Amino acid sequence: MSTTTEQRDQVVNSAINEISHIATLPQVTLQIIKLVEDPKSTASDLHEVISGDPALSSRILKVVNSSFYGLPGQIASINRAIVLLGLNAVKNIAIAASLSKLFRGGNLTPRFSAEDLWAHSNATAAASKIIVDTLKMGLSDEAFLAGLMHDIGIMVMMQSDRQKLIEVVESLGVNAAGVPLMDMLEVEESVYGANHCNFGEALCKKWKFPRCLELVTAYHHAPLTADKDSRTLPCVVYLADRLVAEMGEKPYRLDLQTLDIDEGVLEVLKLDGEKLESLKTRLAESAADVATLLG
Repeated sequence: MSTTTEQRDQVVNSAINEISHIATLPQVTLQIIKLVEDPKSTASDLHEVISGDPALSSRILKVVNSSFYGLPGQIASINRAIVLLGLNAVKNIAIAASLSKLFRGGNLTPRFSAEDLWAHSNATAAASKIIVDTLKMGLSDEAFLAGLMHDIGIMVMMQSDRQKLIEVVESLGVNAAGVPLMDMLEVEESVYGANHCNFGEALCKKWKFPRCLELVTAYHHAPLTADKDSRTLPCVVYLADRLVAEMGEKPYRLDLQTLDIDEGVLEVLKLDGEKLESLKTRLAESAADVATLLG
């Protein structure tokens, strides 16, 4: 049964309203976002907010001391960490800490757990950052958060109606190699009346995130269908999503029937075969660091 745009919007808005008590960013995160977006703010303003949250302070120190960022020596001062990481990176860590609470709930089915999806989201965030850093695109912080958020729509579906998500996962089926037998987005639309791209875009709007994040959640499966001047970040996350799904013993790929990369995406990113292989090598080398970065 086909769904009209109006029906899809009703389904999505109903789900977002249903989970509004869960999917609300904590006050400290909202304060950090507001500070970072204020050009008059300083590192000391941010330090004042963060120092009142021991758990967040601990997470920031863990990240700044990880080999993923490659910063020198052991850093024990939050103020120093903020200066070294930069305000936007600290904002992303705060958002990640908030998001991690949404990705809980144990195994939904033998084929799906929120924890596996969170691990995949972390890895996609790191891969997105590595891609833009390698290509010198100047979008490091945006890419990291985009990778982290790309599948958030699946968690909206889980929080709003767990039974329907179980139905989606069970309807997909997988072969012996763990490859889904059906297109997850099509199954989601038949079960929910909308897919996780729709739900993710709506949550980004609710949280008043930048438009670029709405576009990534909406178009990470089909970045070339986005407006031509809005394709870069969706293409980065599309690529990161597939490269990460190739890695690890237990990769998450329920929404990826194929890991083939559209040549058009490589053209947008100006990536040739040699650069792509170099990216894969760098991702493999950083895999262990990424696994513990935001866990």
